[in-house]
Amino acid sequence: MMGALRGLLSRPFVRFAISGGVAAGVNILSRIALSQIMPYSVAVTIAYLFGMTTAYVLMKLMVFEKSGQRVHQEYVRFALVNVVAFAQVWLVSMGLAHYLLPAMGFETHAETIGHVIGVLSPIATSYFMHKYFTFSKQAG
Repeated sequence: MMGALRGLLSRPFVRFAISGGVAAGVNILSRIALSQIMPYSVAVTIAYLFGMTTAYVLMKLMVFEKSGQRVHQEYVRFALVNVVAFAQVWLVSMGLAHYLLPAMGFETHAETIGHVIGVLSPIATSYFMHKYFTFSKQAG
């Protein structure tokens, strides 16, 4: 059993998913807190930045091999990938919270449900973009 768990945790995508899950938790919890003092759309945006920075640190330490790039270069690449992912998160979150879920009769916690689904939506595309762009080995 422990060998199987160790083998599973040795897989980069699993470590990526765990790191992303922690970062998603930071994102979602900070959005809930921020929504107490600002509009939902602004809170989603700021919370995304908190989650993105958490994800960068965890993925740099736990998921991807050293790229040979400077930290600021790598973070800029990470941010560029996350601009694409953020557009997806924002559209999914807003679409679900304000349109689809209410149309389906889910009024209670529609913003939180929409945001959770939105945050989870770019996992596969983000993994490959980070693997082959953000954290790729610096060309010789």
